[in-house]
Amino acid sequence: MSFETPWDKLREECGVTGIFGHPEAANMAYLGLYALQHRGQESAGIAATDGHQIHFHRAMGEVADIFTPEVLAALPGTAAIGHTRYSTSGASALGNAQPLIVDCNKGTLAIAHNGNLVNATECRARLENQGSIFQTTSDTEVILHLLAHSRHALLSDALTDALQQVEGAYSLVLLTRDSLFAIRDPHGIRPLAMGELPAAPGGRPVTVFASETCAFDLLGARYLRDVEPGEWVRVTAEGIESHRFAPPGPRRHCLFEHVYFSRPDSLVFGRSVQASRETMGRLLARQAPVSADVVVPVPDSGVAAAIGFAAEAGIPFRFGLIRSHYVGRTFIEPSQQIRDFGVKLKLNPVRALLEGKRVVLVDDSIVRGTTSRKIVRLIRDAGASEVHLRISCPPTISPCYYGVDTPRKQELIAANRSVEEIREYVGADSLVYLSLENLRAAVADTKREYCAACYTGDYPAGVDLTLADLSRTAR
Repeated sequence: MSFETPWDKLREECGVTGIFGHPEAANMAYLGLYALQHRGQESAGIAATDGHQIHFHRAMGEVADIFTPEVLAALPGTAAIGHTRYSTSGASALGNAQPLIVDCNKGTLAIAHNGNLVNATECRARLENQGSIFQTTSDTEVILHLLAHSRHALLSDALTDALQQVEGAYSLVLLTRDSLFAIRDPHGIRPLAMGELPAAPGGRPVTVFASETCAFDLLGARYLRDVEPGEWVRVTAEGIESHRFAPPGPRRHCLFEHVYFSRPDSLVFGRSVQASRETMGRLLARQAPVSADVVVPVPDSGVAAAIGFAAEAGIPFRFGLIRSHYVGRTFIEPSQQIRDFGVKLKLNPVRALLEGKRVVLVDDSIVRGTTSRKIVRLIRDAGASEVHLRISCPPTISPCYYGVDTPRKQELIAANRSVEEIREYVGADSLVYLSLENLRAAVADTKREYCAACYTGDYPAGVDLTLADLSRTAR
């Protein structure tokens, strides 16, 4: 019998990367995925082209374990794409690992997808009625079948045709034998950045794409811009081409990328994640001041907001919880039940910093409330006299349909209980969430270009929630 450490967080969706024009493209894709590992630890894959054939390798597990030197040596070529995955759509199985590869009337194609198609179930049923045979349960395969079914002979035209039939969130990298496409949905829900590496003498600069710019930092690439909503960018030996396959809809960048998903050292949607989170903490301190002795983050996602809170409030910041970075799965269970065993595997309080102290505990979110309750209890058991819980985003009241593994509404504690009821459940002396107005201010969302559907239930225009629910059911 196995024991998996419970951790009550929304799961990151996926990470994608693409490289064109580098003699060791697969190695560069590997490094890009290594930097994006936080976006998915379930499976990973790389596809590379040598101009004649697309070579690929996919496996379950983490990037560093999958891609040994021997595996990477078998992926020759100057262009590559990579993917690291959580199963937001499709079962957790090797068959759904990406990139997906297909030989069709448009050539040999490899595709990697970050996001979720809300009309995937409807599209799949229509394609199956037309004779398509699906090999996976992933919504990404729908795009490949739409490409194959398109009457347009040119891949670029077929791609535009296919993308105009899907709805939802998608940041895609698509590899052919001699080109690389980077694509973003018309709302720009999920991030996708474009960068370049300096050219070798006599050569052209290397073009790089990634879900987050932290991958560029590892590769030594320079950030150029984001792929625009409704745009595909094609890179070939002849150069870079941009095309609008759809008019950009109202921008609906995912707010939770800045709250939790993205690494703080990344630029996401053109903005520093670290700066956003520190501002969230500062605004939270102004919104909900409290008399306390120490500010303690829930590591790692609460650190930046706690730094901002402490600076604004003039209260000392301390790492009162120490996180073990080596917790994955244990097959050893204690013979006698230990209260909060799973959380204790991952976090341990520093009694010398907490005993007798009034503690402000800062975290990024509360999903079901189970983990928050255990962490508050850990702080109290370490001798804290008071625990004041501060959350750097509003209450999560609605599921996400755009590539985030969110519990259903009946499992979201804030959708079913008042803030006071949640405070009582988690056992804190006080509980305050950052207001939506302050969250928007923290990301400088003056034009209302961020999606706040998980906090409001107001989903981007054009999304059929009946189809979205069906897509979630089909995962």
